Amino acid sequence: MTKTPGAPGTSAAAQEPDLPIDAIRPPRPGRWIAALVAGFVLVWLAYTIIVNENLHWDVIVAYLGDGRVLGGLWVTIQLTVLSMAIGLALGVLAAVMQLSGSAVLRGASALYTWFFRGTPLLVQLIFWFNIGLVFPTFGIGVPFDGPKLFQWQANELITPFTAALLGLGINEGAYMAEIVRAGIRSVDPGQREAAESLGMSHRQVLRRVVLPQAMRVIVPPTGNQFISMLKTTSMVSVIAGAELLTVSQRIYLGNFEVIAMLIVASIWYMVLTTIASVGQHFLEKRFERGHHALPARIRRNLRPFGRGNA
Repeated sequence: MTKTPGAPGTSAAAQEPDLPIDAIRPPRPGRWIAALVAGFVLVWLAYTIIVNENLHWDVIVAYLGDGRVLGGLWVTIQLTVLSMAIGLALGVLAAVMQLSGSAVLRGASALYTWFFRGTPLLVQLIFWFNIGLVFPTFGIGVPFDGPKLFQWQANELITPFTAALLGLGINEGAYMAEIVRAGIRSVDPGQREAAESLGMSHRQVLRRVVLPQAMRVIVPPTGNQFISMLKTTSMVSVIAGAELLTVSQRIYLGNFEVIAMLIVASIWYMVLTTIASVGQHFLEKRFERGHHALPARIRRNLRPFGRGNA
């Protein structure tokens, strides 16, 4: 039975009529001043860059589509994708080892992340490029100086591209290990216990239950790492890795257009990072969709009951 406004048991809040809220935003002159100053600075910078004859915009436009620059761009993309794939695989493996019950596996994983996070990436790249000074040959066979079935010369095997791939990929794996470990720990332990009670093995629990839920935490920092890797590949120029910056340096050593070629490389780096940022945005929305759908659906289903009880 519907209660009348004066009936006993009716709450005071239900008897009061709903009044419209006429909120007035307080003036914020500081915000307007800051916006005007920022806009003025941006316009001034744009004007200064565009009209500056020393930048040689005709050279920049001419070399944006140069075949050598596009070739270096393709090497940069290859290094980024392959290094992230290696880093992600090593990161997942190291994270699982850190969460293992074996002290040996935990110690090996901790040593790996400690060493490669503690030494500069530039040092690692130079080390891998000169690994032939320490190990002149690589082979497959019996360990401890036993006979070798296959053997290769280090200088022939470790090219600048291979050295860059090893340096970037192994270094990235140390950082991805911490990201994946944090994602796995974010999953409620009850999920694992429920899966184990159904008879799933440890590998099945990890692959079917834990990792799919951990992806919501893993994807955002992984996207940031991918974008950072796009720019980190420029460090490969110290070993002449033929990526975008190395090619740009070789060109300006011939035409002496140092600033113009650096701007060309910067424009392509910004294009790549923009595309990666857009992809990261949609990928995050994809993994967030299931997380936000259930609470919203619960609130939507409970709303009629809340109105009826008022």
